[in-house]
Amino acid sequence: MTTVAVLGAGKIGEALLSGLLHAGRSADDLLFTERHAERAAELTATYGIRSADVPTAAKTADVLVVAVKPQDIDPLLDDLAGVVGPETLVVSLCAGLPTALFERRLPHGVPVVRVMPNTPMLVGEAMSAISPGRHAGPEHLAIVEELLSAVGKVARVPESQQDAVTALSGSGPAYFFFLVEAMIDAGILLGLPRAVAEKLIVQSAVGAAAMLAETGEHPVTLREAVTSPAGTTIMAIRELERHGVRAALLAAIEAARDRSRELGQPHDAD
Repeated sequence: MTTVAVLGAGKIGEALLSGLLHAGRSADDLLFTERHAERAAELTATYGIRSADVPTAAKTADVLVVAVKPQDIDPLLDDLAGVVGPETLVVSLCAGLPTALFERRLPHGVPVVRVMPNTPMLVGEAMSAISPGRHAGPEHLAIVEELLSAVGKVARVPESQQDAVTALSGSGPAYFFFLVEAMIDAGILLGLPRAVAEKLIVQSAVGAAAMLAETGEHPVTLREAVTSPAGTTIMAIRELERHGVRAALLAAIEAARDRSRELGQPHDAD
């Protein structure tokens, strides 16, 4: 059984550990690193998974999942440089950091897989996109797919598309939360109690997502099924189009893509 170490047990790191346990992995095959002793003790008490320092975790595990903030990557790579080799698979969940950064800083031949997850990992419904580095082969991608399938769905993409993935699905949940927030406010404006408006919209969002996932129908087809001639829905859609909501979404996601590129530029190859 592969031993997995999660380096950085924040929300995403904890969600992955929890998902792996629920998928049937033994706590004995998992470990994590955490700078704060109180947080480490809390996670061990909750999940029964042992904590370790970075060098120990790197020497013990077959797979290292790097889940630290991008600004914390340099000291972590310094710790890893002397203790990992080509037999260790490094999986990066760090937004904006290219596989080339890890390949430059770690010993030659270390396989690296870059992942862009999103926060629905916290409820087992993540969308994660994975990309291999120069030394990662199909067998490494298969390992990463198996791990991430415990917390959602997985897609393979070329690393050149990771900035677009970051903008679309990495940041995507925030767009839906923003839309739901606005719709709840609209319900309040129309005279509904906040609790009622929230219940109506959240369940409508859940139901709409289920229809998209389960029917396989194009979103246009599903929208047209709700849109009666001269009815309420078409009047609302006319206003959305008149206010440029579609164009605003396109521009917003494009801006997120550009920002993702900017974040990765300091770590591009020399």
